[in-house]
Formats: sequence, structure tokens, C-alpha cells
Amino acid sequence: MKQRILIADDERDILDVLKYNLEKEGYEVLAAKNGAEAVTLARKHPHLIVLDVMMPEMDGYEVVRALKKNASTSKIPVIFLTAKSSEVDEVVGLELGADDYLVKPVGIPKLLARVKSALRKSGGNAEEKAEADILRHGVLEINRTQYKAFIAKKEVFFPKKEFEVLYFLVKNAGKVVTRETLLSQVWGSDVYVIDRTVDVHIRKIREKLGSHADYIDTIKGVGYRMKEI
Repeated sequence: MKQRILIADDERDILDVLKYNLEKEGYEVLAAKNGAEAVTLARKHPHLIVLDVMMPEMDGYEVVRALKKNASTSKIPVIFLTAKSSEVDEVVGLELGADDYLVKPVGIPKLLARVKSALRKSGGNAEEKAEADILRHGVLEINRTQYKAFIAKKEVFFPKKEFEVLYFLVKNAGKVVTRETLLSQVWGSDVYVIDRTVDVHIRKIREKLGSHADYIDTIKGVGYRMKEI
């Protein structure tokens, strides 16, 4: 799968040059001509963002702040590519969470080297990382990053511990999970709770699953198992 890079700059010529050279290197490129558009396109989970600072609607700093506030985009690496050349500007950009800061004009070979370096450090696969936190099982869809659960495409609220019990069971679908394992994985070894606590949480989860409550089997004297679908 091609690695996807989002570039954002309000100068058309720069966008065209960046897009041409990145595509030539085999990347898929998304292009935004202002900050607001960059935030929108970031929802497509690019593996890296190359971002100007001085843009209309939202400047680059505002874009990074918005991305960092959203769990689904907060880990996307960012390289600032800007004409703002003061040390203060660079420090601001890096403190906001950018991975690199390049001052225009910059040679294409140098830019490509920094792009490859940033992708290498991040693992270069933001989309797959986001997908790894989304589990689908029958009518269930569980988004661990956003702590959201959907049953038959309808969002259903689960308090944190119920959510984590459900997530762990789905992640281990087909396997028998003991009460002790759930207590250890969800509550931790430093918190004193009893087996009955797990049973109460399972009962509440089943109530919310409604007609799909039989997804969870009880293994008497042992624990529970999420059925394979």
C-alpha cells in the first residue's frame, strides 16, 4: 500500500512542485490550499503532513493544535515547511508537536530525505495504527482510540470499565477468558476487586447488547467467551 502524504500550502506553485516530486517517489499525495482544508483531509489518515505556517482560514500552528486535540489525528507526524525563519517560530512549531521544521526555500532532495526520516521514525503507517484500534465483530464495532462502541451501526455508551471488558473479549473472540484475567487486564493488580465485579459488568454489557446478548457465553466456574462470528 502506498504511503499517503498530506501537503498544505496556499501557494499553488509550491503545492504543484511538492505533489509532483512526492508522487514521483511513489507516495500518494493529498493537497490542501488552506489550513481548514488540511484539518478536513487529515481525517483520511495520511502517514505524514507537510505543512505551511502562513495560510488563510487557519494557520499551520492552529492546524497542529486542532490535530493534536483529536485522538484519530494526534499521532500523525508533521513537518513544517515555511518561510518563517526565526528561531522563535521554529521553537513554537516544535513545541506544538511537529516532528521537523524546514525553512523555505528548501531543496527537493533535502525535503525528501526529511520526509523519509519522519516516516521511518513513526513507522510510516498511521492509517493501519488507527485501524488496529478499531475492532469489528458481527454487529459490533469498537473504536478503542475514541472510546466509542456501535451495535448495528448505532452508537451505544459503555462506561470505561464496561467498554474495556467488552473490548478485551472481542479482541480475544473465540477464547475462554477467565475472571482473573479480566480483573488483571481491566482493573490491574494494584486494585482490589472481586470476581463478582466482573459478573456485574458482564450482565450490564449483555443488557446493552440486547438481542445480541448471546454473543457472550458463560463458561461456568471459569469465565466468559466472546463467540466467533
